[in-house]
Amino acid sequence: MLSPQDQLTELVRALETDQHVFATDPLLITEKLQGEDGTPIQKLHRRASRIDSNGALARVLGKIDGRIKGIMIVMSVVWCISGFLGLFTLLQSNVVNFFYVLVCLLGFHTIMLGGWLVMTLINRDQQSPSWFASFVSPSYLIRGKDDVTKAAVDLYERQLQHSGMRWYLGRFSHQLWLATLTGMLLAIIFLLVVRQYSFSWESTLLSDQALVSLTQVLGWLPSMVGFGVPDSTAIAQSRLVTEAMPLSVARQWAGLLVGSLLMYGIVPRAIAWAFCALMFRRKKMRLDIKQPYYQKILNFWQRHVVDADDFTEAPAPIAPKATVSAGKKLVALLEYPADQDKWWQSGLDGSSHSLEKLSEIENFGIVDDRDDMARLKNYLDAHPVQVLLGIHSKALPDRGTLRKLDQIAAHAKDGLIVQLLGDNSVSTGLTDARTDDELLDKQAVRYQQWQTALSARKIGLVDIDA
Repeated sequence: MLSPQDQLTELVRALETDQHVFATDPLLITEKLQGEDGTPIQKLHRRASRIDSNGALARVLGKIDGRIKGIMIVMSVVWCISGFLGLFTLLQSNVVNFFYVLVCLLGFHTIMLGGWLVMTLINRDQQSPSWFASFVSPSYLIRGKDDVTKAAVDLYERQLQHSGMRWYLGRFSHQLWLATLTGMLLAIIFLLVVRQYSFSWESTLLSDQALVSLTQVLGWLPSMVGFGVPDSTAIAQSRLVTEAMPLSVARQWAGLLVGSLLMYGIVPRAIAWAFCALMFRRKKMRLDIKQPYYQKILNFWQRHVVDADDFTEAPAPIAPKATVSAGKKLVALLEYPADQDKWWQSGLDGSSHSLEKLSEIENFGIVDDRDDMARLKNYLDAHPVQVLLGIHSKALPDRGTLRKLDQIAAHAKDGLIVQLLGDNSVSTGLTDARTDDELLDKQAVRYQQWQTALSARKIGLVDIDA
């Protein structure tokens, strides 16, 4: 799921899109934040919090989140009590069959854990089951016909359909199993404290030696962490026991029972829970600031309104002019595809450093995700090439994009140069003059943002007017 701050920011976006009337005017807050410092995400979070000045939006989100977590806590408590009562009922006799009790404790649990592991390996990219989204649907947990409640419910519904929710469901499932096993452990400890048990074993199909070997193998892991386990003599004495056995032997069997529950039940399930929690954190939703709503706000913050009578504008940073080396070239696109195939020719044809006069060109394609970056860095480490990176006008010079740029520059042995690609949609004639002006203005702002970023990094820019 989104973080609480991201949820509030997304809820403000949904409500403002539907012309909702907030406690504080969003336009006024947006204008006041223009001169404040902070990253785009921080300022968007700050904006959402100030728009929700009376806390009404945060309360609705908190109510839904609290009720979902409340259901999970109640279910965990019920599962813990059921595990306690189930084992309490199983251990009513003073003489118990050890292997029968052990199978009742860990048999079904082990099968389910193995099944979960197999399904996880098979369905790595599977989305969360629809029944889980229906089970914890906010529409069942909160009632309300006002705009805020409806928008909050829709926001949670979208989050429940996210692919990362399968790890949230896995974590919840392991949590219930841990609650059940914990209840069983509490029941065992309680009964072993207040009652004296005798443990026996018997089998129709397996030989005595097979069961002795099985017991010794089973006791290896508990013995490694300090639990007492029965030796060969105690195992032999415990066959078909019907009366009270020596207390020292009973304690060895009790140690093996408790140790098996911990090492073969609780510990593996806790590892699975921690794995799901880690994967859920890695796959959790992030605020998409590339949406037009957020882009409009960010572009507004990047404009500076001044009084021309008493202000002398400082010259805007300009990126150094690209210097093309004579070696091999690698051309790549950053995150977005180009509008034409040989995009690199648009800025270099007719110039003194035309790529067609140079050696072979390696077209790497689009660099977007981590796999693309790893593949590109491995190639650059192995080949001394100069990189020509094409950046589309849609690309925002945020921290993630600039981090990719810095990594490419660090691995490019013969240097990195950048070519900014325009948007052909402005000149298609399909939009009116007002829309064309807005697009041109947006491209100009974005072009200057990249000029500033490249100037700070001393990365050369291909002059498309050359």
